[in-house]
Amino acid sequence: MTKYLLIHQNFPGQYKHLAPALAARGDQVVALTPKVEKVAKWQGVTILPYKYAGKPARGLHRWLVDFETKLIRGHSCYRAAMALKARGFSPDVILAHHGWGESLFLKDVWPEARLGLYCELYHTADYPFVGFDPEFTPPSPETDALRLRLKNLNNRLHFEVGDAGISPTEFQAATFPDEMRQRISVVHDGIDTAHVTANGTARLDLGNGRSVTRDDEVVTFINRNLEPYRGYHVFMRALPELLKRRPRAQVVLIGGDQVSYGAKAPDGQTWKQVFIDEVRGSIPDDDWARVHFLGRVPYDVFLSFMQVSRAHVYLTYPFVLSWSLLEAMSAGAPIVASDTAPVREVLNDGETGLLVDFFDQAGIVDRVCTLLDDADLQAHLRENARQHVVEHYDLRAVCLPRQLDWVDSLRDLTPRPPVV
Repeated sequence: MTKYLLIHQNFPGQYKHLAPALAARGDQVVALTPKVEKVAKWQGVTILPYKYAGKPARGLHRWLVDFETKLIRGHSCYRAAMALKARGFSPDVILAHHGWGESLFLKDVWPEARLGLYCELYHTADYPFVGFDPEFTPPSPETDALRLRLKNLNNRLHFEVGDAGISPTEFQAATFPDEMRQRISVVHDGIDTAHVTANGTARLDLGNGRSVTRDDEVVTFINRNLEPYRGYHVFMRALPELLKRRPRAQVVLIGGDQVSYGAKAPDGQTWKQVFIDEVRGSIPDDDWARVHFLGRVPYDVFLSFMQVSRAHVYLTYPFVLSWSLLEAMSAGAPIVASDTAPVREVLNDGETGLLVDFFDQAGIVDRVCTLLDDADLQAHLRENARQHVVEHYDLRAVCLPRQLDWVDSLRDLTPRPPVV
């Protein structure tokens, strides 16, 4: 029996399927997370709580604020790990999403353990990672390289002791420097295609006494939070023309009011409201009544949202690919997506979706209208998109077995010791 320790600030996170799979085959799986208040059992996994101890210093240089937060979390997790060690637990393998810093000092607690890192992104100062959207230029672009170099301290310190890494896409893995990339395997988290599937009878409640089905002309758009990194501003600016050209369309948006990536909206506003205010004067009241903001929704509502869509718009900067794109493909939603590198990795223009320049508002409207006017094209894209996800990203048949193989390979590595 192999002993595993999993570290994730929002457990289970990316270990939602891997952790139970390890437990199901008879391994001992323990998770440390600040998300819970007391010891819990979940699908064979023992979940142990710990709390962040320490407060950010006042007057710290702004470039160091990010790392100080990671240091506080890493030190807090270290103390929890020492207490766990004192109770006799010694993991053979540690799996950590290191992005928040929790796992910084775990090799100092268990130097013989193998450490596998979930590698989400390495921050680079080159275009298109910086400067892709000139409308949102950082306040001091001339010092971006310096700031981002410090932001990568967490990545670099982890790779000094990390034995191997795993990344969900080639795009994300390729952001890491060569000496790190050589130790990263690309395996996606996986899509449960048996559950996320097309349903021609799905119905979506819009929350205003109305619902829509596949019989309606439904255009969908989703962000975790409505913000520029995911093209919300571009979609909203395309909305007046889209509503004008499609008088029967119902436009449904899902997403929160906060910020997941990038800068906050100015003056305490939300990006959602900033761009509503920008376009509202160009949209007649009757047309605006066909625009529906659902906020954040339960997963079953999200699934119905994808299943009723006749045209799903997905836009993103060159950044981490959203799970929602692959889920939309698995649910058979016809897609219009930005022609950016992470999207091109999973979607082929004319075969599994339609690609358009991220900033081309007129092009987005044209491609959505093309899709809505062509039922055969919709069917073609629905079928091909789902088949692509089933073949390459299915959780049970493809991704989870590869994840387990990667985890098993960690046990054969010579552990990298902590570096002084």
